[in-house]
Parts: sequence; structure tokens; C-alpha cells
Amino acid sequence: MPSLRRPSLRAVAAGLRARLVLAFLLVAALSALTTAALTFREARTAILKRTQDTAIEALRSQVNSQVPDYAFPLSQQALQDLQHRLNAAGSAQRWTVYVRYRGSGLVPGGDHGRILPRGVQEKVRAGIPAFQRLDSGGDPWLAIGLPVTYRGSSEASGLEVYAQMPLREDEANVQALVKAAQSGALPAVALAAVPALVAARGVLRPVRELRRASRKLAAGELDTRLKVTGRDELADLSRTFNDMAEALEENVAELRRMEANSRRFAADVSHELRTPLAAMTAVVDVLDDDADSLDPDTAYAVRLISEETGKLARMVEDLMEISRFDAGAAALHLDEVDVSETVRKTLQARGWQDKASADLPEGVRARLDPRRIDVVVANLVGNALKHGGEPVDVAVRVAGEGTGRRLLIEIADRGRGIDPEVLPHVFERFFKADSARARSEGSGLGLAITLENVRLHEGTVRAANRPGGGAVFTVDLPLRQGGGETA
Repeated sequence: MPSLRRPSLRAVAAGLRARLVLAFLLVAALSALTTAALTFREARTAILKRTQDTAIEALRSQVNSQVPDYAFPLSQQALQDLQHRLNAAGSAQRWTVYVRYRGSGLVPGGDHGRILPRGVQEKVRAGIPAFQRLDSGGDPWLAIGLPVTYRGSSEASGLEVYAQMPLREDEANVQALVKAAQSGALPAVALAAVPALVAARGVLRPVRELRRASRKLAAGELDTRLKVTGRDELADLSRTFNDMAEALEENVAELRRMEANSRRFAADVSHELRTPLAAMTAVVDVLDDDADSLDPDTAYAVRLISEETGKLARMVEDLMEISRFDAGAAALHLDEVDVSETVRKTLQARGWQDKASADLPEGVRARLDPRRIDVVVANLVGNALKHGGEPVDVAVRVAGEGTGRRLLIEIADRGRGIDPEVLPHVFERFFKADSARARSEGSGLGLAITLENVRLHEGTVRAANRPGGGAVFTVDLPLRQGGGETA
């Protein structure tokens, strides 16, 4: 079963939940800012327009009420008096009024172009009322210009009235509105985190269930299914997962059935062949003993039959051994043994003392299955003698320290080595390095049996080429010590 680890802070920050919440908050922030910006623009325009319209209407009303008291053409004294009366009437608006008559200078005199834009003055001279908002010295101002006509007609009287008024209070109101919008936007974004978490949880719940189901499926629980609710895309994904899991369960069940049948067939065939092979071997042994008394052709045929019968018997034994591994019936009978002595006995039992150069240090003891280690060493040394060059180097070593110590058994030959393309396949069953070679002296199962025996010891076996030439097989086993045990 896969281990369940708590996700790290970095993984949580980069997870889908964090990204969904962040996206939700970003949308909420953008919405709040956009709404605040639009509200600010509209409110600012409304405030300034109201002030502007009020000021223009008030100035026009005062001009209409004050001008009829004067006779045209106007004298300089009359202009000054009119200006004084208009300024006094506009104390509520805090405006400053300037008047001009028939192209004369503004009253009071001086350069007022900084406050009264020339564009406004030119429009008023043309008989068009005008106004303009502007900045002067960092402060907002409103400039207004009105042409005065004679009563009851549209004929210009030559009198021009200008007014300038500060907009500091309106600007302060606008700034207060901005602060209020900012103060309202921040809590809105903070409050948006709550629905964001709720929405993310609702979206991610099916994803988490899919993840858990996938892990169970990967762990071999092929009957895992998801609960499907709703009709959205996530529900479709859950249905697709269930269909996939069902198809996978059916396919795996079929493959397991076929594999079991194949293993049973090989085991049954091997078992059925043992009895006739034993009889054939006994008969062939008798004939082989009398081969010297037969004519040459008959003797050759007898020896050939004896050799092939021996190969067939070995193959049947190897098939029976592989069948036991496949069926999980292979057991370890562990005992603490002297590893070097065990390897030495393997070489002596097969008469390989003169063909192998052994480096077997004394005192290396480990808990192993002696019979299976004998098979491992015999298969590897026999393979080296058959396909490599003599003498074969056999070495026993101990690597690591403390509880992590490992037992290494190395078998190296002096041949040409193994083709790099063949190395990954040397432990496969019935694998032949030369595809054109239809038959071999062995069963093709020796290295596969070696691999299974090493796995039973919870070890590994590796094949490689030595830099100086030749192949080397390394058996790597945990170095354990103790009494006898069956596993």
C-alpha cells in the first residue's frame, strides 16, 4: 500500500485548492476595484457637475438681477460697482468676479490668464458662454465666462462677466469617497475568502475522491469505484473512471486466469514427464554402460539418446522449480552457515576446483538457505564456464557497516563479455543472446532460477562487463545472522 504523507507547505501553496482560492479572491478584488473605480468616476463627475451647474446658474442669476440697474454704455465706475456687487452676492460660492466692457481690460486689472483660460475668454468674446476646470498651483479651480446681452434680445451688450472659484471642498469630498471605496473593498475581498474556500472545497471533493480511488487502484484494489452525483463534468469524469476500473478489473482477472492456467499447464506437464523420464533415464543408463560392446553407429545413437534424455530431465526439473516459484510454494530453510565453506563445497561437488580461482575469506557467516545458495553459485559458475573463459573468479565479500551490512558473492569470467543490448535480458526465461541459435545445452532457465532464489533471500543479482574484459555477476544479499528458520 502506498504511504500517505502529510503535504508540505510548498505543496499546499502550489495545490489546486490554493490556486482556486487565489483565483476567486483575485476575481473578487478585480470586481471590487472595478466597481469602486466606476463608482468613483461617476460620483466625482456628478459632484463636479453639480458644483459647476450650481455656480453657473447662480452667476447667471446674479448677472440678470444686477445688470438692469445700470445704463449702457457703462462707465469704469459702473463696472467696478457691478463687480463689487457680484462678488458680494457670490460669497456663498466663494467666487471672484472679473468684468470687461467692449474689449477693455479686466476689472480689476492685471494678467488673469493663469486663472481665466484664454479659450474661455475667446468663446465669451464670440458670444458663447464657457467654463473650464483647471489646476493652478496644485489646487483645482473652475473658470466661468458669460457674455451679457440686452434685455429681450440676443444682441451682445459688450459686457463680459468672468468668475473663478476653488474646488477644494469638492476635491476633498472626492478623496473621502475614494477612501470609503478602499475601506469597503478590503473587507469585501476578505469576506470573499469564505465563499472561495466553500467553492474550492465543493470543486475539489470529487478530485480528492478520484485521487484516493486512483491510489487504491494502483495498490491492487481493483474493485474500487467512485460515487457519482450530479451531471457536471466532474460527474462525467467519475463515470469514466468507474468504466475504466471495471474494464481493468475484468482484463486483470482474465490475465490472471490465463497466467494461472499457463503455470498449471507447465507444472502438470513437468510432473507427468517425470515418471516416463525416470524410466527412460534408467534404460538409457543401462544401454550407455553397454555402448562399448555395440557397433559404432548403434553406440553413437545410444550416447546421443543418453545425452538428450539427460537434457530433457534437467529441463523438466528446472520447469518444476520455476512452477514452484510461480505458485508461491518455494520456501526458505534458513540456517547460519559459513558462506565461504558453502561456496567451496559447491565448487568441490562439481569438480570445478581447478577451473575456478576462489577468494573465500574465513569467518563470513550469514543466515541463508544452503541448498538454494548452492544452486545460485552452481548456475552462475556453470554459466561462466560455458560462455566465458577459464579460470572463473569467485569471491565472497562483506560491504557496509552495522545493520546495513551486505553479503556480496561475485562470479567473473575471462571471456568476451556480454553484449550491452543483451545485459537487461540475461535473467529472462528461455532468453537466447543469439536468436539464430535454436537449441542450447542448458534449459534456458538457469539464470531465471538464480534470480528467483536470490529474491527469496530479499537480495538482488546484477550482470555487468568488467573493464578488462569478461562478464561479472554480483549477488547482493542482506547479511543476517541467527539460528535456523523456515520462511
